Amino acid sequence: MRRIGVIGAGAWGTALAKVAREAGREVVLWARRDGLARAVAETGRNPDYLTEIALGPGIAATADPAEAADADALLLAVPAQALRETCALFAPHLAPAVPVAVCAKGIERDTARTMSEVAGEALPGNPAAILSGPTFAAEVARGQPTAVTLACRDIGIAEALAEALATPAFRPYHTDDVAGAEIGGAVKNVLAIACGIVEGRGLGENARAALITRGLAEMTRLARARGGRAETMMGLAGLGDLTLTCASRTSRNYSHGLALAAGRKADEGAVVEGVATSAALVRLARRHGVEMPIAEAVEAILHRGAEIDAAVAGLLARPRRAEA
Repeated sequence: MRRIGVIGAGAWGTALAKVAREAGREVVLWARRDGLARAVAETGRNPDYLTEIALGPGIAATADPAEAADADALLLAVPAQALRETCALFAPHLAPAVPVAVCAKGIERDTARTMSEVAGEALPGNPAAILSGPTFAAEVARGQPTAVTLACRDIGIAEALAEALATPAFRPYHTDDVAGAEIGGAVKNVLAIACGIVEGRGLGENARAALITRGLAEMTRLARARGGRAETMMGLAGLGDLTLTCASRTSRNYSHGLALAAGRKADEGAVVEGVATSAALVRLARRHGVEMPIAEAVEAILHRGAEIDAAVAGLLARPRRAEA
């Protein structure tokens, strides 16, 4: 994997392009807007995202899908709800068998398909992998220590992708548990909104700890129902990402919950993956017969006009049961 195409010039794509270059790869960063691609190529910086980060030499930038698709692997760093459209754009230009690693965390709103399913449908000739784990793009771009999970059903591809992106500060672990890795990444965004609501309502640290723990149980039930492994939920793509996103205002999902709880208007320019994912997640869980009361409460607040205090009271009024 000598040449890596990074698709999406937002904060996450920009950080991953820098990581891949520092790992010794040739890198081409694709931006949807030609002006942004030219600015990155000319200045070595992204003027829209992570503006303080110098990307260094050796990162090409383009708005041409054919140029970006001429690679040994693609990292799809676009929002979850834009993944299908982006894959369709690259399908005519991508050679068969080139791996595509989805770096978005979510579930498709209209179909309740997971990210690997969307990529598999849109790019059926290309093996789909999932890159997930506790990552804030700015810290990755600054070279601060980060560990991630790279999942692919072909474990050889997972290993090769992990090797291609590994640097002294960016440490990928590989697995073949695609279902576990992608469910962990998607569900944690919804739970982070719930944790933001808990803080915004002043419900306390005890409540947030309980919510994270019971949310992890919901996440694990759904992952197992889809063929994932419980131990994956104890790893970077599960517990690791959950603890990061549910405890920091750097998280867009957590901040969105804070804004909701305080009655403030959320930042409409930010992509908050958990909002669209919450509705799809509830549908997916019901399809599998999996009980996810916290996710259902968040979905009701976001999409069905439920009052926050009533939703919290409903969770607290649920029948007591054995923890296991």
